[in-house]
Amino acid sequence: QVQLVESGGGLVQTGGSLRLSCAASGRTFSIWNLGWFRQAPGKEREFVATTAWRGPSTTYADSVKGRFTISRDNTKNMVYLQMNSLRPEDTGVYYCAARTAGPRLATREYEYDYWGQGTQVTVSS
Repeated sequence: QVQLVESGGGLVQTGGSLRLSCAASGRTFSIWNLGWFRQAPGKEREFVATTAWRGPSTTYADSVKGRFTISRDNTKNMVYLQMNSLRPEDTGVYYCAARTAGPRLATREYEYDYWGQGTQVTVSS
């Protein structure tokens, strides 16, 4: 089992920044990717970004490229999402997810095995 706990959400104005954190615990040696997804009100959950747990590879949704940066600190079992130039359409609940099935950088929900409880991000216009 892998446990994930997100933090860092909040209310920010358009153009502002937030940094989300995700703490992983349990069988972290089984993790291949750690990713971020988000769900806006009335919409399906969507992929935001993911990082390899043991290497430098990352990938991003087109909607956040150039604005968001995913990073990790293996010594602390943490993954971060730095969000800059925030827009109202970035509003939603942000979830951290862990993939244990293999090293491919996955972008679909079903490819992730463990999820955090989510943290709310609200961007006001």
